[in-house]
Amino acid sequence: MSDVSSSELRALMARVPSVDKVMASAEFAPLVSEYGRTQVLNALRDALDAWRISAQSGDAAGDAAGSPAVSALDTAQLHTTVAAALLARNASRLRSVFNLTGTVLHTNLGRALLPDESVRAVMTALTQPANLEFDLATGKRGDRDDLIDDLICELTGAEAATIVNNNAAAVLLTLSALAAKKEVVVSRGELVEIGGAFRIPDIMSRAGAKLREVGTTNRTHLKDYEQAITAHTALLMKVHASNYAISGFTKEVGIDEIAPLAHTHGLALAVDLGSGTLVDLGEWGLPREPTVRETVAAGADLVTFSGDKLLGGPQAGLIVGRRELIAKIKKHPLKRALRVGKLTLAALEPVLQLYRAPEKLTERLTTLRLLTRPAEDIHGAAQRVLPALQQAIDARYTVTAEPMFSQIGSGALPVDVLPSYGLVVRMADGKRGGRHLLALEKQLREMARPVIGRIADDALRLDLRCLEAADEAQLVAQLIAQANRH
Repeated sequence: MSDVSSSELRALMARVPSVDKVMASAEFAPLVSEYGRTQVLNALRDALDAWRISAQSGDAAGDAAGSPAVSALDTAQLHTTVAAALLARNASRLRSVFNLTGTVLHTNLGRALLPDESVRAVMTALTQPANLEFDLATGKRGDRDDLIDDLICELTGAEAATIVNNNAAAVLLTLSALAAKKEVVVSRGELVEIGGAFRIPDIMSRAGAKLREVGTTNRTHLKDYEQAITAHTALLMKVHASNYAISGFTKEVGIDEIAPLAHTHGLALAVDLGSGTLVDLGEWGLPREPTVRETVAAGADLVTFSGDKLLGGPQAGLIVGRRELIAKIKKHPLKRALRVGKLTLAALEPVLQLYRAPEKLTERLTTLRLLTRPAEDIHGAAQRVLPALQQAIDARYTVTAEPMFSQIGSGALPVDVLPSYGLVVRMADGKRGGRHLLALEKQLREMARPVIGRIADDALRLDLRCLEAADEAQLVAQLIAQANRH
């Protein structure tokens, strides 16, 4: 495009309405009411600056047919531009998505979904004062752990409990309080790395404890623990390797063997269960995991586990065990830094109460309901969603409903799978998808409520295990709206 002449530029600039006039206009009054004068004024000035830059660069000169690319501005045009900018700027960065990845407890998508009871409790805690640290019986200051520690102990068989913001924090606090400047004995085969390259040895180091590795990667014996105990030993520790498995020629020492050894030497045994569960998942045909109660009963003096994995609650780290050890942990300065707020406590208590009626958990606990959802139900959902998805994407792609396998969780039983069903998108011409599938995956991520799937084996795969009735209706409506825009 040719440069705009000085006279043309002056003419365009002269027709730009003043900032004061635009701000005082009827069109802008609703924007000022919703976003406030400061935001609207800044957005308006940004829009005017952008227009001036375009005009001065020659974009206003027009094309070969004489149609101007940048025309003189009026208040209506500015309103459209400013309203769009304000909407984008004020949109929440934390957005609801459709989890069609096939991973139920997806670390990157928020892990466990909370049951209705928790949602209502959080809403109450958000809008009304609560006895977070106020003892209603005595009228004096209380301990926030008192709100749920009795319930946790009831469900786990432990003497005492405390809670922090995640399981890594629970392990860090335990080691800092009980093993600073001393040794902690751990089997080499249990030195796991969890999400975000966060490793057990790193936690040990940050806690000021010295790691004493025993055994080999695949085999550790009781004598290895015994030979490692010295005057500098503070704890024996077991880490449940829930995010990987070693098979073949293996040997590990059970809690019921290590606990007596620890107690003989006047030491405590700490067990990091990671994604700890409160019930036997095998009752519902799921892979069996050691429960917290079993671990305590086997002799563990302390057990740490997550609240937002198999337990099905909010992000939290729970520490249960012997009363005197929990008391020492609670007195450590890190406890205050790692403690949870009222929203976590409000969300966790209703989840724990659901475990008092384990026979109803598959109805009431969202995580367990999704994990036990029958494949035939998911198949029905796939058949209902398929036509809408086919309409929403162009003819280069074909959609089929196919069986697939869901994953329980990226940080909880990641190697175990569940029979499921979903939609598979491939190239209609039978060729490899490549960049076309990546473009489609991006298109779905950019929808009003992003659709998150996964690309594997030259196909875009959308596992519908986590798509329950209400979300299914919303997804279909969104896809139909997308098709109508084409």
